[in-house]
Amino acid sequence: MKTTRYITDDELIEQAVKALMKTIGPVNTSRFLNLRRAHRLESVSRHRRWQATLDKKKFFDRVFSN
Repeated sequence: MKTTRYITDDELIEQAVKALMKTIGPVNTSRFLNLRRAHRLESVSRHRRWQATLDKKKFFDRVFSN
């Protein structure tokens, strides 16, 4: 059986950037790293709207019931 070792965040970033550079080149790597994250902001907004209408008691009863 193979043991999985988690690498540090710094190692992860370094290896990911190297893989991007090798695969798509420096210009597209830079473009990728600077993409706008508009979709993420939309999902946060959608989640907040859902929370605003949430009946917490019903939600917790449903989630934590056996």
